[in-house]
Amino acid sequence: MRLFSFATAEKRADYLRVLRAFDSARAAYVVLLHADDVAEWIARAESAVYGDGAAGVPLPAVEIGPLLEQLHRWGVLERSYDGTRAATLAEYRNRHYVYQFAQAGFQAYRAVAGVLAARMDDASLSRLVLPELLADLRTLAAANRDGDAERVYTTLRRLDAALTDMAARAAHFYLSLGDLVRTTEITPESFLAHKDALLAHMREFSMDLARFAPRLAAAIGEVEDTGADALIRRAAGCDERVLVSPAEREADWRSRWDGLRTWFVAAGGESSESCEADRLREATMSAIAAVLSLLRRVTETRRGGVSRESALRHLAAWFVDTPTAGSAHALYDAVFGLGRPRHLALEHPDAELIPTSRSWWDAPPLEISRTLAETGRAPTAGAPARIARNDAGVRRLREAQLAAQRERAAAAASLATGAVHERVLDERETEVLLRLLDAASTAWVPVSGTVDGTTGSDNGVTLTVRPCDGSTVIRTAAGLLHLNNRRLEVRAAARRGAAR
Repeated sequence: MRLFSFATAEKRADYLRVLRAFDSARAAYVVLLHADDVAEWIARAESAVYGDGAAGVPLPAVEIGPLLEQLHRWGVLERSYDGTRAATLAEYRNRHYVYQFAQAGFQAYRAVAGVLAARMDDASLSRLVLPELLADLRTLAAANRDGDAERVYTTLRRLDAALTDMAARAAHFYLSLGDLVRTTEITPESFLAHKDALLAHMREFSMDLARFAPRLAAAIGEVEDTGADALIRRAAGCDERVLVSPAEREADWRSRWDGLRTWFVAAGGESSESCEADRLREATMSAIAAVLSLLRRVTETRRGGVSRESALRHLAAWFVDTPTAGSAHALYDAVFGLGRPRHLALEHPDAELIPTSRSWWDAPPLEISRTLAETGRAPTAGAPARIARNDAGVRRLREAQLAAQRERAAAAASLATGAVHERVLDERETEVLLRLLDAASTAWVPVSGTVDGTTGSDNGVTLTVRPCDGSTVIRTAAGLLHLNNRRLEVRAAARRGAAR
């Protein structure tokens, strides 16, 4: 961790100026810098940012030298000898050093620079990346089918970068949202000014994720039908990391493809498992509920309801209105539950030295046990209480949960075996159908015009809602379900096992 010492040192501002100069030079493909070169890069970079004459106090090469040496001792910079700068024998004997970033030192600087440049309020869900992922997956399937290795590599790398950015944005968004929900410092005005945009943003992302998740899973199945092993070999063959062995490159791209797969396809193809997209959708719905709960508390506060802030304001007014200091102390004791000290009858271990007739004001303090002070009972030695463990109850709940999952999976498989309009569905099949219909209906939000067919997936089956003329009826154990201009088709989900 000494690599980060420059961020907390006394001259941390100067160290950052020096490292920014190395970073600017690296962007211009200049790696080795002398102290004089560092001074020139600092002046050039700061004049480009602040303008001529507004860059602040310059750093001369005489002061930069000790900074470079210290950064070298911390391991941020590497040092090498440069004899070409010596014009005389005396200068040759006075060794000239040039410096460059160490690999770990560059990562440490980038981490500190990223923290300094980060905007904590810049958090959003990447909703528009979903159609791009679908288009890239279809392109990847076509490229792998045609044997175009270069296009496979570029498309797979673009997919990996887009999905990594989507995951990072989602994690940042929900972290910021959690801080917003838990904070007590936000004002009602600032929250109400942004709550509509926040709720609309999360609802749109949830609807798009529910609409695109089955299509993305099907597109991944199409890619694997063209040969997952061949896909990984082609991507690793075009990888230009010369310092990584071919076997390591192939293992790295296999890991990336597996990570992309688990986002939209359940692990192992088990219908009872959920993929990352399903968990992200559930987290979005939970976040919407949390924001609505916070909105309810804010609106109740604005209407004059009782809240922690209003209660503390009333309490502060009571303290201000107390006529005497004694009344304020009595109010403090009543509000915060403080009472008079407990008096205990206890003899001193040496009764001859400290008799019981001596006043408490004159006697020295006496140590008492915590049990006696809190409960008034003398402590007694005994075995610690046994920890109550309800393993049987936990086992029963887990077995009931697994049984319910198996029943839903069996109902989903039964639902996909025949047309839903031509038979009577039992209670489990009706429950699965309603869950699928709820997922597919999130796309039915047109203002005008018609709605194309939509899909929803759950428990290993996919529901497709297609437009039709007239109304349709589904017979269930709970009654009749009438659909206006809609017809339902349930089929097993696309193959989820990876082609190995």
